[in-house]
Amino acid sequence: MKDLIVIGGGGFAKEVIWLANDCSRKVRGVLDDSAQTHNTQVQGATVLGDVSNWINYKDCEFIIAIGSPRTRKKVLDKMLTFGEPDFAILIHPSVRLSNTVSIGEGSIICAGSILTADISLGKHNILNLNVTVGHECEFADYVTIAPMVAVSGNVKLQYLVEVGTGAVIRQGLELAEGSMLGMGGILTKNIPERLIFAGNPAKKLKEIVE
Repeated sequence: MKDLIVIGGGGFAKEVIWLANDCSRKVRGVLDDSAQTHNTQVQGATVLGDVSNWINYKDCEFIIAIGSPRTRKKVLDKMLTFGEPDFAILIHPSVRLSNTVSIGEGSIICAGSILTADISLGKHNILNLNVTVGHECEFADYVTIAPMVAVSGNVKLQYLVEVGTGAVIRQGLELAEGSMLGMGGILTKNIPERLIFAGNPAKKLKEIVE
């Protein structure tokens, strides 16, 4: 198995390195564009330089440990200007999932999560601690789900969707591209593109301006 390079040196990178260790993956180091982090340690892994330096580690696999889906995509786009890196899939050993779950490259599923039947995850998804996902859900690329989220069956999360800690999503709903459900939100209706919903029941809070 190839060594692993973690992209991003923040708090979530610490958790991903821990996850990788639990998966018996050797972490060769970290890449981060913040110059002050270079040659420091993240959970025992040395920050080897900027993200663009990934090309010097083509014998490794990579994982982007950045929670924000938009930032994660920007970092990946930067990496792709230098070539085609190989991305790992990290699934903690405690995760329970059926053999009808498909998972795209670069995705991370953290400890305690449960994924049931006929589920499709796109590329570079993050499912944090203790997330539950019901039957026939479809997640597009760059989806981020924070800890303790409950996603009921037949839910669609589109490109760049983000779901905050402790949120609950009712069966059969769709979160459109670039939308967000805030922490603790109870979603009972669809969210249109680039809107933030929050509350119980969740209602429109504001638009996302990019």
